[in-house]
Amino acid sequence: SPTRRPSDLSSGINAEYGDDKEREAEFDRYVTDKLAQAKADFRTLPKETKCITYRSKETLRGANGDAHMREIKQFLKNDKRGLVLDDLPEDRDRILDEHLTELEKVGPPPPPTATKPLAKR
Repeated sequence: SPTRRPSDLSSGINAEYGDDKEREAEFDRYVTDKLAQAKADFRTLPKETKCITYRSKETLRGANGDAHMREIKQFLKNDKRGLVLDDLPEDRDRILDEHLTELEKVGPPPPPTATKPLAKR
């Protein structure tokens, strides 16, 4: 079999996968999409914990704020969606703060109803 030169190999790769700029653009799109998905997944996480409520923002401003934040961060560390944004703490904290602010603005959830009113016959 004939000996292949490195230039032969690179031209084969370029033919199959495009040039460097195309590969780099595709990789950038991939990273951007993965980051957007990670942020979207993280946004659902605070909604799934009982330690984060409409009172959390107020609690964080009070004397027990540090303890409450440790509790929240511990919960986030126990979930893959929380760990994914460890390298982007500013984004993670901003998303969490937006959620806490929204909960505070909305206030307490409506009380659950024990029974539905009976329809008149």
